[in-house]
Amino acid sequence: MAYIILVLLMNDVTITDESREYSLEHGWRTLAIAGGAIGLLGLIAIAFPFVAGLSVAIGLGALLVVAGIVHGVHAFTARGWKGSLWQLALAAVSIVAGAMLLVNPVVGLATLTILAIAYLLVDAVVELWMSMRMTTRSGRASVAASGLLSLVLAGLLWIGFPADATWAIGVLVGVGLFVTGLSMGVVAITGRHADEAARAAAEPRST
Repeated sequence: MAYIILVLLMNDVTITDESREYSLEHGWRTLAIAGGAIGLLGLIAIAFPFVAGLSVAIGLGALLVVAGIVHGVHAFTARGWKGSLWQLALAAVSIVAGAMLLVNPVVGLATLTILAIAYLLVDAVVELWMSMRMTTRSGRASVAASGLLSLVLAGLLWIGFPADATWAIGVLVGVGLFVTGLSMGVVAITGRHADEAARAAAEPRST
């Protein structure tokens, strides 16, 4: 079934010999389907934030363990290199941190929530600082509004911590996936219409 879907998607993005440039007129369906799938995953994550958060923590733990193993192998294979001790230290830290996330992902959720709060605070400070410097440029209000929103979200997460650690990461990931999928769908549809309009304008009119 997956092979059939892949073949159908490849047929949608077939490029003619006349033009080797990618065109949304042919490939917009692929982009729209991918956006829909990502958006659906986002909605599922929002509906089940605890499960989504645990999945993120477990996935991050697995990545840290794999990264630690890679660093350790590189340290042993590159003997004589001055940075091998740092590689071994980094490998040990990565493996221990990854193992802790895998053994107790709930504690990992609390740590990830603190990191999310810190990220939102930094983002708010940067965007508000940028908005103050954009005295004569358009878009200043939107940048300031985005900074204020990040500041409010960080404050709400901090006030509700640690109770919100069970759902915050899952909701944030879900919202991010949904917005990404939605933007992909919008780009696919608007790009298709714009491409069709450009082609129609380029075609010679019959007299």
